[in-house]
Amino acid sequence: MCGFVTVYSANPLNQIKPAQIEQGLKSIIHRGPDEGRVWQSNDQRMIMGHTRLSIIGLDNGIQPIHSTDGALHIVVNGEFYDFEKIRYELTRQGCKFVTQSDSEIALHLYQLYGTKGLEKLRGEFSLVLFDQRQNLVIAMRDRAGVKPLFVAEDQGRYYFASEIKAIIDSGVRAVWDEASYNTRAFYLKNNTLFQNVQSVPAGHMMTLTPSGVTQQCYWDIDYPDAETLNASTLSDADAIQQVHDAIEESVKLRLRADVPIGVYLSGGVDSSAILGMATQLAGKPFDAYNLSFGEMEDYDENRFARLAAEKNGARFHTVPVTQKDLADNFEKAVWHNETPFFNAHGVAKYILSGIVQDAGNKVVLTGEGADEVFGGYPHFKRDMALFNTQGQNPDDVQAILQKMKANQAGYTQQGMPADVEWLTQQLGHGVSWLDNQAGWFKELQNVYADSQIDRFGDVEPYRIFFNQLDHRKLAGIDPVHRSMYLWAKSFLPNFVLTTLGDRMEMAHSVEGRVPLLDHRVMELAATLPVHLKVRGNTEKFVFREAMKPYLPEELYKRKKHYFRAPPSTLMQQGPLFELVNDTLNSSSLDALPFFDSKKVRRLLAEMPKMSPQRLALLDPMLMELTSLCILQRKFNLASTPSVYKEAA
Repeated sequence: MCGFVTVYSANPLNQIKPAQIEQGLKSIIHRGPDEGRVWQSNDQRMIMGHTRLSIIGLDNGIQPIHSTDGALHIVVNGEFYDFEKIRYELTRQGCKFVTQSDSEIALHLYQLYGTKGLEKLRGEFSLVLFDQRQNLVIAMRDRAGVKPLFVAEDQGRYYFASEIKAIIDSGVRAVWDEASYNTRAFYLKNNTLFQNVQSVPAGHMMTLTPSGVTQQCYWDIDYPDAETLNASTLSDADAIQQVHDAIEESVKLRLRADVPIGVYLSGGVDSSAILGMATQLAGKPFDAYNLSFGEMEDYDENRFARLAAEKNGARFHTVPVTQKDLADNFEKAVWHNETPFFNAHGVAKYILSGIVQDAGNKVVLTGEGADEVFGGYPHFKRDMALFNTQGQNPDDVQAILQKMKANQAGYTQQGMPADVEWLTQQLGHGVSWLDNQAGWFKELQNVYADSQIDRFGDVEPYRIFFNQLDHRKLAGIDPVHRSMYLWAKSFLPNFVLTTLGDRMEMAHSVEGRVPLLDHRVMELAATLPVHLKVRGNTEKFVFREAMKPYLPEELYKRKKHYFRAPPSTLMQQGPLFELVNDTLNSSSLDALPFFDSKKVRRLLAEMPKMSPQRLALLDPMLMELTSLCILQRKFNLASTPSVYKEAA
């Protein structure tokens, strides 16, 4: 894994100095501390900077990489898997390689086949390629959005970078995007909290020429229509074998590295299965790292992680994390994240990655993605019971519905925003995770400043979210698959793979590899009926069965548990809540454009009298407000109030 920042200008007179790019690279040196370089084209239209974390081709993989004729130039962040096979075929066709790095295959694929050749790439990556003869820039992001890629236009210059801070430190002014915040577009769309800075969407390729910018989707999740899936005669045994084989191939490819590999072990089914399969494939034990929240037993999964480690003979490392640890590292983790936390689990992941780096590991396997690909979240099970019961045992469905009636915490049933009701009408069914998010968003709006309500009170974020989607992908598919697709277009790349993935790992120069988000695994899973994903009260049924040989019995039977750090509000005498309280009672809150400070502080004053349930519901809001205060301070964000424009 690496980091880069590039700047392109159609007008060669509108140039930028290499020193500015060097400053941008300095801000993301954590992504690639091994070596770096800045290159500028002779016509001064393009400048490319790269900082490298060497994992494949340790001695000669410095970037940018240039074609032998000097026409093509590329920077890459990430890994290309099965690259040896592609490299062999390219060599047979006359391509001359100048490095041992896997990254170089992208340059030659483009040289032979154009942009279509880049679609042969398999892995977690982002890249920028400059075709100097055609005066063409290509920016591309991997299919699931594992690796970040940001773009900004400023004074006729186009910036592409692995992190926003590299764009800011290369000379672009940091300004709050108030519309993005007030519409949750930094989660629901590809906006960020920084004005004029956006993400290149997952599975997309952007091309830039002097005449303009175009963007195309080169890959997407394709769920078959419901009628086809529900008529499927695929047996459980065949589906389980197919899933096993696909994941096995994906894990095997991700064991290729010229440096040691470790495993993040949460204590859940997903990471435990990956550890088990990797151990069997490698024929040797791994170092496995587990976060332990020993201060609050309900949030600690160390016992389950230890079971998985013992079954596989892993060298088990417990990383204890206290409220003090979370408080001490909160500010640094937010700076790396560039978006707010709503729980301190991102901070814990930041701490974990630091320990892994100190132990000498550059690469870890993780279990992220199983819930998204195989229907593991409880809200998908809820959607199944309410809207998608084909192939299910009626008694199981009834039991789930009865349990739902007894416990509706987190799901708002009354007074839903008009745009959520509208979206439900468009789909013909509800989406449980959207109900949950909308209910929480309503709580946040209670502390908004009047100026924000005046400008954005009539904006409908969920209508905007729905309107941006490719509705052809939603037509005719099952309700649970629609819910999964909507999640994959928003919170997967914009939250899960950031706060619990790339940003916290790369903060300490650790490359996270996610076998369960390999696009071939995702493509296979999409073809499986809902009842193979959610089977009664069992989430991820087909995945769980496929991975059963690698799991301790107790873990195989264990239900889904969210990875969460203990809420700060449940330990109001603790250091983390003290950080929240001090931050929100300081001038940092007053500097934010979004909130009424008096409303926030009134809420803080009332908290000692609140029930634990109420405190737990408020904790995400306080985490977000604290994060925003820190972002304001760390990036010196300016505010330029404006009304909402959908183009934003």
